[in-house]
Amino acid sequence: MKVPKFVIGDLDRLGLQLEPAELAALARFLDLLLTENQRVNLTGIRDRDEAWRRHVVDSLTLYPGLADLPEGSRVADVGSGGGLPGMPLAIVLPALRFTLIEATGKKARFIEQAAATLDNVNVVAQRAEDVGQDAHHRQQYDAAICRAVGPMRELLEYTLPLVKVGGILLAMKGPSVEDELELAGDALQTLGGGDVQLIDAYPDGFDIRTVIVGVVKARSTPKDYPRRPGVPRQDPR
Repeated sequence: MKVPKFVIGDLDRLGLQLEPAELAALARFLDLLLTENQRVNLTGIRDRDEAWRRHVVDSLTLYPGLADLPEGSRVADVGSGGGLPGMPLAIVLPALRFTLIEATGKKARFIEQAAATLDNVNVVAQRAEDVGQDAHHRQQYDAAICRAVGPMRELLEYTLPLVKVGGILLAMKGPSVEDELELAGDALQTLGGGDVQLIDAYPDGFDIRTVIVGVVKARSTPKDYPRRPGVPRQDPR
């Protein structure tokens, strides 16, 4: 699949100049996603140009928040769905190790297929609540990322237990995120969150209002969190 010209322009405006091999790998991933989507529901987006914008370019807005991590740093993509935002980021950040967490079996199997040629991607087909209580994953990640997972006070319980003290959560949210953060104050404190920063994902000129919420992990998460699967959604802190 060819890379549309507007993609190069959008990435350039985001400050990203990718190598031809990286663009080709992104195109192969997107082609796999859209082809498999005809059989299994992975995304509601079926138009290729829109998929480039909403899936690839949008995922890569997290690049600046991860690019300075040391080689070998671990990144958890929580609720990865069809591999977003983790797969595009793993393609352009090969020095980082990505774990894509997705509980839905058909989606996890697709990610495994799509990541077969990448050495820096691991797929975990489990609920985030269970992964967060697993010693192999609990507080083992330098960063957690997520997109379209839920309101802030809910997603904090899915993500912060995975992050090391001193690490960071990067959550992609809409323009109403400040209201969500007001409701999430108790969860932020309880789960070990520290400083919060709101960053516009796109510079002026883009008609998209995605906000990246950066949360520093300041303290260890109490052992009772995350709670049992389903509880964070039913009873967010």
